[in-house]
Amino acid sequence: MRLLLISNSTNAGEEYLKYPVSEIADFLGVVDEVLFIPYAAVTFSYDEYTLKVQKRFDEIGVRVRSVHNEPDPVLAVREACAVVVGGGNTFALVKKMQEQGLIAALRGRIAEGMPYIGWSAGSNVACPTIRTTNDMPIVEPASFEAIGAVKFQINPHYLDVNPAGHAGETREQRIEEFIAANPDVYVAGLREGCMLRVEGSALRLIGHRPMRIFRHGQQPREVNADDDLSFLM
Repeated sequence: MRLLLISNSTNAGEEYLKYPVSEIADFLGVVDEVLFIPYAAVTFSYDEYTLKVQKRFDEIGVRVRSVHNEPDPVLAVREACAVVVGGGNTFALVKKMQEQGLIAALRGRIAEGMPYIGWSAGSNVACPTIRTTNDMPIVEPASFEAIGAVKFQINPHYLDVNPAGHAGETREQRIEEFIAANPDVYVAGLREGCMLRVEGSALRLIGHRPMRIFRHGQQPREVNADDDLSFLM
């Protein structure tokens, strides 16, 4: 199993996909074409999304082929050298993936060792469910079930505090609600500028910021890039 699960596509003040592109290149190695799943896009077209990703992937010599242009999306996944799933709205993404049979297809290909890259919503759908997304449920998928490539849940774009003047729940309080209802599941609060790389049974945090770990009955704790994360696997 090979996964690169990225918290966010763009750091503040930087160009789109600029900060993770070198890690993406290292992860893909000799792969020179990827199948892109753009279904998290809502306010812009799938064609626009594909072109946006292709512009950055041009820098590393990788061609981006979008699944929305394929006559048989499941076959495209089965034949892909690698799959990339972009961010956007997680509910829109998983609904379309479910409708096209891509959840099961990806689950099988990932188990075979096909490289998988996702950012934001694309990282959410690698988890058992999408229930730790930050997104509004603008559409209703058949279920919250996702690929389940990892056993834990990810909360991308994890924030430590609320904006000034906002009296609602913090992100930590929201996750504490989740683990109270799902006491056997770890949640990884993946801060922006960070990513998780899975190679077989090995899990590694990449980035200059720690990751916050939540589990029911335990105090939230911070883990760093050089820490042992095998407990999540």
